[in-house]
Amino acid sequence: MNSIESILNTAKKTIDIERDAIANLSHLLTDDFANAVSLIYNSKGRVIITGIGKSAIIANKIVATLNSTGTPAVFMHAADAIHGDLGLILEDDVVICISKSGNTPEIKVLVPLIKNAKNKMIAITGNDSSFLAQQADFILNAYVEQEACPNNLAPTTSTTAQLVMGDALAICLLELRGFSSKDFAKYHPGGALGKRLYLRVSDLSSMNEKPKVELTTSAKNVIVEISEKRLGVTAVVDNKKIAGIITDGDLRRMLTKSDEFIHLTAKDIMSSNPKRIDEDAMAIDAMELMEAHGISQLLVEKDGNYAGVIHIHDLIKEGII
Repeated sequence: MNSIESILNTAKKTIDIERDAIANLSHLLTDDFANAVSLIYNSKGRVIITGIGKSAIIANKIVATLNSTGTPAVFMHAADAIHGDLGLILEDDVVICISKSGNTPEIKVLVPLIKNAKNKMIAITGNDSSFLAQQADFILNAYVEQEACPNNLAPTTSTTAQLVMGDALAICLLELRGFSSKDFAKYHPGGALGKRLYLRVSDLSSMNEKPKVELTTSAKNVIVEISEKRLGVTAVVDNKKIAGIITDGDLRRMLTKSDEFIHLTAKDIMSSNPKRIDEDAMAIDAMELMEAHGISQLLVEKDGNYAGVIHIHDLIKEGII
């Protein structure tokens, strides 16, 4: 059995090989890359990305990245293309063909069909003298010196290089389009990432009770309000405006300071000038405010008036924290 040291050495060697290959990609960039980006950016159609084997898997990932960053893209398997799926390609589409060797049988059949349809074609290949490269309008050189596989056979370093080249394309297009965090939220409405970008304080606070007492409310009724609303806090309001806040902690401190609290009112117990946030603010802003001040709740305002409470548990439940 291999030792732990041997296994870790193999893992490190793999990472080092792929790291060096990726670093070398920047030296392989030519005007073709910039022209390919401009072609896609100015195109009225979509980006059709095709490949076979492991390159097809990479093509799928690049398609997903482009779609999520504002560039419409479709995957087309090279083998399926020559058996009917070629109809996916429309007149204004740009085709990206991915192949390490650029000389596979499927590529040699597919490429002339694309050229006959007059579609512009970009090649991502590790062989800039291959059949694919010679036929392409633009070449993105993804050459790697060796695979991480000890037999130099299993696609490892080469597929990593293809993926990085695709990411470089996507990010260049993202910047040209001025793709913002709001755009990103539109394409990623689900999951914690999307929620960080579009979820507002009101989306969460509106689901909670709205505990509140007046300045003259008795300590006993303050305790009842906090207990019934189950948020560990109540706002103290004066003519709809936030005058203060009373938390569970404030009640405990009150009990340690006074044996008799029946005569106390909310005004005597509250903390003045509590941290607050507008209901139209982003939920992520509420999280940052809570973290900065080490608190678990924020009072929410609407048009300067008390509107509710947002609790750290709301953020945890939505996956924002």
